[in-house]
Amino acid sequence: MRKCARCEKTSQMGGHRILLRAHYNPTNWTRKYPNLQYATVDGKRMLICTSCLRTLHKAPRKAVVRKTAVAA
Repeated sequence: MRKCARCEKTSQMGGHRILLRAHYNPTNWTRKYPNLQYATVDGKRMLICTSCLRTLHKAPRKAVVRKTAVAA
């Protein structure tokens, strides 16, 4: 089974019941696959999902140094 090499996201089973003339129509389950793309991460070619791909291309946050109030 294909999965993301970074977050290990895999396929999920899902479905819904369709309301037809006041009766629910039992429909088959469908498998939803993650959007996996090949990308080069740390010199290695791997399958990662697009949400991880977006996260990797974000600029890293800068560390914020906060001054604490000293009780006198």
